[in-house]
Amino acid sequence: MSVRKSVRRFSATIAVVLAVLTLGGTKAMAASDNAAGRLGPLTELVVQRLQVSDQVAAAKFGTGKPIDDPVRERQELAEVRERAATLGIDPDRTVSFFQDQIAASKVVQRGLFDRWTAHPDEAPTTRPDLNEIRAELDQLTTSLLGQLVATDGVRRPGITCRVEVTAAQLSAIVVDRLDALHRNALRVASRSVC
Repeated sequence: MSVRKSVRRFSATIAVVLAVLTLGGTKAMAASDNAAGRLGPLTELVVQRLQVSDQVAAAKFGTGKPIDDPVRERQELAEVRERAATLGIDPDRTVSFFQDQIAASKVVQRGLFDRWTAHPDEAPTTRPDLNEIRAELDQLTTSLLGQLVATDGVRRPGITCRVEVTAAQLSAIVVDRLDALHRNALRVASRSVC
């Protein structure tokens, strides 16, 4: 894609986001009580999960523990599938969403490992307890499932959902002051929202 086309696409996306936020956004903001629109609360939980990934990286860095943990991932996804069916949301779409959360966490962990390896003075000096972090991730999973239920009608494929995702991402980037690593991870984490 050419630079000109990319700039036009980005400008169009921003224009649509601004239109939604100014014209239809009043209703969306009132519904969520959040300037990020109807998907703002879901996106904020995604950002919190990404921030917990920093702690996961700190717990694993220098220990030889791998970033990938396929056994734990399969267990988590099986549990999410089961809970989605119980909650009345599409199990396949829910699993896809959580696969993206896991992939985004790995983006953060790999990025931090690379940073800390290149700049050892920036590496964590304490090692968080991975069991405590996993308990926090479990709580976030429950909250994320709740938001998936609450936003099920919004998260239908199409332009409206994509605009809502973009608005929520832009808000999170600004409000949470996400660096390039976490912005990239947020894009990965948001792939299956719609």
